[in-house]
Amino acid sequence: MRPNAHLARMLTHGSSPGMADKSMPNDPFGAGDDFVASFQIEDTSVRGRIARLGDGVLDPILKRHDYPRWAAHLLGEAVTLAVLISASLKFDGRVMVQAQGGGPIPLLVAEARSDGGVRGYLKLDKAKWDNLDRINKGQRPHIPQVLGAGVMALLLQPNDPEQAPWQSMVPIEGATLADCAQTWFAQSEQVPTRVRLTVAEISELGGTKRWRSGGALIQQVAGDVSRGETQEQWDNARHLFDTITDLELADPDLSSAELLLRLFHESGVRLEPPKVLSDKCTCSDEKLLTTLRAMPKDEIKTLADADGAITADCQFCGRLYRFPLDTI
Repeated sequence: MRPNAHLARMLTHGSSPGMADKSMPNDPFGAGDDFVASFQIEDTSVRGRIARLGDGVLDPILKRHDYPRWAAHLLGEAVTLAVLISASLKFDGRVMVQAQGGGPIPLLVAEARSDGGVRGYLKLDKAKWDNLDRINKGQRPHIPQVLGAGVMALLLQPNDPEQAPWQSMVPIEGATLADCAQTWFAQSEQVPTRVRLTVAEISELGGTKRWRSGGALIQQVAGDVSRGETQEQWDNARHLFDTITDLELADPDLSSAELLLRLFHESGVRLEPPKVLSDKCTCSDEKLLTTLRAMPKDEIKTLADADGAITADCQFCGRLYRFPLDTI
């Protein structure tokens, strides 16, 4: 990967008759998984971000908890969304996407940090989920069915304690998580935004499956004296962006650079250097001990097991902790 931004152009579109005679550029930039990168459609007011998550991030996060298939898909989309939003952070810290409701998944949390660390977790009401699965006959449920009436929140948390966190919430609306995200951008940031999220399962010999995801968003930059009117540019970009298929977004054999060129070859697109991502939790002995030591002593004693120790596990990464009472 090159340290400078990459500008690439194509003269033909995938749907044009001459495309069969034009090979895609042999360009490794934007290839592979487990990264997020910003991009700019040249000579327009439209900017975006694109992400691919695979063996190093999404696969271990989803396999760690053995969620039902469609629940895992939803968490994968939430993690991908958090990663996309994190690419715009102007400070060291984290982005947390959280949804809470009264449905089979009452809590959904995905976190992406400025250091590239990613984690995710959901709480499942198994009885409600099994009932919904019977009603839908195994088909994927819509967001209102899964989360119920509730809210979607976005938290921006700086590492610097002197900087105040920022949070915004919107009602859970729309059939998909991408719909919910677009509602959030429209109401909270008041920025025209299009979001696409997809999660895929790759089957291998022996019945093994690998999880991967793709996500992208574009946003309209407000017009000014230098840019002039930007609505037509946005309408054109939005139309092209909406032609992305789930297969293209998650295809391991189609690099992000090639995908963006398919869409925006007429204007050209500048893909910025990517940020590498990793499956990395922030839990630690020190953090858990700090939490326990802030609790009333009588309450701590009631949590101890027969051996006089307190055990706890991280809901994100599953790590098990054990602390003798005399260390708390």
